[in-house]
Amino acid sequence: MPSVKRSPSRQTGSSRKLPPVLTPRQKQILRLVAEGLTNREIGEQFGISVRTVEVHRFNLMQKLKVRNVAQLLREALVLRLLPKNFVS
Repeated sequence: MPSVKRSPSRQTGSSRKLPPVLTPRQKQILRLVAEGLTNREIGEQFGISVRTVEVHRFNLMQKLKVRNVAQLLREALVLRLLPKNFVS
């Protein structure tokens, strides 16, 4: 019978998951989404297209394994991807 290899990313003994690594731009986009800016407003702030902002948000949602913005923000708070003073 073949042996089953365990994935190195599998957690052992800890219920806390490690946050995914975000690019600096993804962190900026996440922060502005959390502040309530639209894709257009974010694009204007960085001088990028709305489509580029949408791609960044899509990639963030994939990394955090969520399906909508509400879940994105919740997961970002749980994983402490937003600054400590953000909630205050």
